[in-house]
Amino acid sequence: MSTQNGEAPDLVKNSVLYKEFLAEREEILRHKWIESEKVGQDIGFERALLDWIVKFRSAWRCERASQSKGLPQG
Repeated sequence: MSTQNGEAPDLVKNSVLYKEFLAEREEILRHKWIESEKVGQDIGFERALLDWIVKFRSAWRCERASQSKGLPQG
């Protein structure tokens, strides 16, 4: 995605959707590290992603939603 004036990358970086993506990715990477440590080898991102989605995504999203309700919008 390229633009002549450079506005699109800033628009993407500042979007709520992109910020949620980054937060979710961070949780998946944390899960990957924890699970890899448990088995003594790297389980890979795809396995960690699928495992995290099945086990934790719903609760994580609910928790984030409840936390964001109390924050001022800006």
